[in-house]
Amino acid sequence: MIDGSVMVTGGAGYIGSHAVLALLDAGYRVVVIDNLVTGFDWAVDRRATFVPMAVEDAGVAGVIAEHDVRAILHFAGSVVVPESVENPLKYYRNNTAASRTLIETAVAGGVKHFIFSSTAATYGTPDKVPVAEGDLQLPINPYGMSKLMTEAMLRDVAAAHPMNFAALRYFNVAGADPQGRTGQSTVGATHLIKIAVEAAIGKRSHVGVYGTDFATPDGTGVRDYIHVTDLAAAHVHALELLIANPADSHFLNAGYGKGFSVLEVLDAVDRVTNMTIDRRMEGRRAGDPAALIADNSAILATLPWRPQHADLDGIVRDALAWERQLAERGA
Repeated sequence: MIDGSVMVTGGAGYIGSHAVLALLDAGYRVVVIDNLVTGFDWAVDRRATFVPMAVEDAGVAGVIAEHDVRAILHFAGSVVVPESVENPLKYYRNNTAASRTLIETAVAGGVKHFIFSSTAATYGTPDKVPVAEGDLQLPINPYGMSKLMTEAMLRDVAAAHPMNFAALRYFNVAGADPQGRTGQSTVGATHLIKIAVEAAIGKRSHVGVYGTDFATPDGTGVRDYIHVTDLAAAHVHALELLIANPADSHFLNAGYGKGFSVLEVLDAVDRVTNMTIDRRMEGRRAGDPAALIADNSAILATLPWRPQHADLDGIVRDALAWERQLAERGA
């Protein structure tokens, strides 16, 4: 625990809103900043202080001072891989340039701890799976590169200033808060499980399967799906580690170490919903590797974190419950 508060950027978004819950439930004081371009103010738990603001705004310095911010969890940014290929400058602005401004503001404000929402996309197409933290990072899309550049900035800043950091490289985040307090609410989201449960309740007519000729057992892409509540818990543990060991920083994979193909995920949705989702086979999307699975031995060895929701059908059930809740409120 720290004196002062924790700032969560992008705390009105999908993963950020779950991290806010995890921090509040653990007893931290939380201030959220979010420009609400993709987030929702109602997704921010009322126990937190919410300031509508972009991370690159000059006013962030005042928020840090006013709320005695000692740590930042940085989730704000753009996350759609195909869009990053089509509009790379948006990603270098929102993910890299904005993060640089935020880090500079944090250093000037005396923030000691920084947790960064990184991604397995920094590995590109790995030579082997599971992929470990020390393996080659060679992104194949601007999204992954924009995140890798921020990792490099954090490493250099931590060497020059009294700040330590943890960069958590997420694999495929899915599911929703089991208590139904928040979930993936973005309109037009590209996450497979989100799309599939939207199809299950009639929001979509079908699910596109992008690529059936990958070098995988069934030809479709294989990903390591991690429940968003487990991921949020990992952030709290990472923060506690940074506080306890201020001289050390960490790069950690956040995944379960097990992969499922697109077709296996859709089979799980069929099981949970007791219906058959319409699947339409399409060509590959730009920037998609065949398989990404975490070697999660480092996070298990470094943190007292142990997954509590590592069940694909359970992830689907929580996502479906949230999607039905959204439908009831007309979202």
